Amino acid sequence: RVFFSLLLSAPLSAASASDAANSQSRFVPLRAFSIRCGSTDIKTMGADDVAEKNGATKLEDVSASYKETLSKLNAITQLGRCQGILGYDQQVFMPKNGETAAERGAQMSALSSVLHRMRTDKALLDLIERSQSDAESHREGEFKDEARLLEIEHRDFVKNERVPTELAARASAHQAKAQQSWQTARAKSDYAVFESDLAECFAIAKETAEFKRGPDSGVSTYSEMLDEFETGMKKERIDEIFGTIREALVPLLAKVLESPNRPKKDCLSGAFPVDKQAEIAKRLVTAIGYDDKYGRIDVSTHPFTSPCSPRDVRITSRFTDGKWREGIIATLHEGGHAIYEQNHPSSPYKIDSALSLGAHESQSLFWERHVALSGAFWRYATPLMKETFGEEHFDYSAEEVFGAINAVSPSFIRVEADELTYPLHVILRYQIESEVVAGSLDVKDIPKRWNDDMKSMLGVDVETDAQGCLQDMVSDVLIALYFFPSAHSPHLVPNLGRYAYFLSPYFPPTSFNTTPS
Repeated sequence: RVFFSLLLSAPLSAASASDAANSQSRFVPLRAFSIRCGSTDIKTMGADDVAEKNGATKLEDVSASYKETLSKLNAITQLGRCQGILGYDQQVFMPKNGETAAERGAQMSALSSVLHRMRTDKALLDLIERSQSDAESHREGEFKDEARLLEIEHRDFVKNERVPTELAARASAHQAKAQQSWQTARAKSDYAVFESDLAECFAIAKETAEFKRGPDSGVSTYSEMLDEFETGMKKERIDEIFGTIREALVPLLAKVLESPNRPKKDCLSGAFPVDKQAEIAKRLVTAIGYDDKYGRIDVSTHPFTSPCSPRDVRITSRFTDGKWREGIIATLHEGGHAIYEQNHPSSPYKIDSALSLGAHESQSLFWERHVALSGAFWRYATPLMKETFGEEHFDYSAEEVFGAINAVSPSFIRVEADELTYPLHVILRYQIESEVVAGSLDVKDIPKRWNDDMKSMLGVDVETDAQGCLQDMVSDVLIALYFFPSAHSPHLVPNLGRYAYFLSPYFPPTSFNTTPS
């Protein structure tokens, strides 16, 4: 955990830096991280700590404008956190019916309108610009962190100001409606129930991106959407990376599936009740570092992480009676997101938030894919499984579990996919989403396109919509890619999350053990 926290603060390699020349991640300064190692807290020194130790002057001490700017930004963040709690409640606890969803939509819309007005208040822009002048009037580099904070906030203000308040409110109202219709459609395995709401999701997403892009017609709509979560990333770069991966993975998968050496998967199914799965999942996720004193673990239709603040980071999972793999692995994945969030500084400012969605997903997939698929992990976890399920139900060795959990077998569901086929699930979603945004694929044709690509890439025949294009949702993004309206974001944007792992500047594509190289 220490290594990965330091990795996130390290400079990019020369190659990565050239790929992300305009990326926010190149400029975000090191801030304080608190990492739990057993019972020991290790805290690296952030800019505020250095200033306090050396008795250095803070910009807010010499600039009334900057002090007021921080106050306004703090208020915006706190209201945004309230919006996040409403979203979590909607997905986990709220009654599941259209009338309640409409009421929640009205609440989210009203709150989004207030937040949008605060984010685009001319007085805030004036304070930011006066603060920038105050910072520049001092010795060069004296307030470099504050200058970067102001640069980020100025950029966001300009983009947010271009979006009409009505559109921001409409996006929030629609996300609540679409969330409910997605759940209904998934339960009925009937894409038609969700089709019109999904089409509106795409329409609002495109409209929002086009407003934010402004006069810069050289940026594609999709690249503008990506910029929301992976600053500086372009669609062309994703096409290049995914083209290379798909070209090599499809024939490699076919070759692997021809092998007669198949691990047995008997240990993945059996007398494994849901309550016991939840118990072992909690034991494992807290063992790797998730602090449930500052969060909670619930059940939802699709697993997700909801970070309200570093002191309130909630995760959800889902469990299937008799089959433990999905629930436990999903919990570890969300735990990776949550550990990252819990180790952020207790700060309301964007400069101290997640570095990027790529960095975020690198943390969740580090624990899910690199740790939880390792032999060492199962040498630790197998005795806990025997203790929880009972040895009479789970009489398997760590080596048998390790083989079963790494077995390659194409499946319908992304979150259940093995290490080799997982990237193809991600590429399929990206291709569909980008084509809908570009106008070359109609929303009504998504199920057929999905099923055709599953057959051509994975050799799987999709029989139902629930197994296919209705399977996914991802929180924090009102979408497109996973066909799910976020409970937290007031904007409609594509979800870079699941393929951000392959785009993260910290993990060049050639270094993944999921690629042929």
